[in-house]
Amino acid sequence: MRVLIIDDEEQIRRLISISLGSKGWEVFEAENGFEGIQAVVGTRPDVVLLDINLPDMDGEKVLRTIRAWSNVPIVVVSVRDSKDDIVALLNAGADDYITKPFFTDELMARLIAVCRRSLAESGKTYRRKGLIINLEQRSVERSGDEIHLTNTEFAVLEALLKHAGKIVTRDSLLKEVWGPGGDTEEGSLRVHIRALRKKLEIDDEHPDLIVTEPGVGYRISLSEG
Repeated sequence: MRVLIIDDEEQIRRLISISLGSKGWEVFEAENGFEGIQAVVGTRPDVVLLDINLPDMDGEKVLRTIRAWSNVPIVVVSVRDSKDDIVALLNAGADDYITKPFFTDELMARLIAVCRRSLAESGKTYRRKGLIINLEQRSVERSGDEIHLTNTEFAVLEALLKHAGKIVTRDSLLKEVWGPGGDTEEGSLRVHIRALRKKLEIDDEHPDLIVTEPGVGYRISLSEG
């Protein structure tokens, strides 16, 4: 699992990084809200751990900014423990809330729980013509051979799989993969779609997995036909 910690307290970040790293988690860190928002785009975490008291902007603003374009699970950590604060943050899009100080075992249990709920909602494994895509393990293989995808390629694929069989507009893909500034990345989207087709399609010159819907966007087809 990949976790992004957004917290201005270096000691807290170090403690959590050591604890989660010892369990095999891949940990990324950001010390303020702006860096945190950028890191969600750059690191593609499975879950975000967000402190509310940040030096450059209120954590609730960071939460709402991320939620405007991403469904990544977010666990809020804060010294605030009033019912009103907790309800407001959950309504703003937080998946869970834990108060400081906390036990690292409890924190890990909360993170695992929200990741499991997210995976259950989005689905875990997709199969088609010998191709197996496992979102939980972030792995892709065909006939037992691993297919390596970059983080961005996997993010594009995952965004399409969330709406398997349905058209996903270019604007939606740009926002989900590249964040609020994604409207400038249309050329990059085309490059990554082309790369995915070369890696995943049986015949990338005549793709039938990732289908272009002219003038609209793309659709991923999981039918065997």
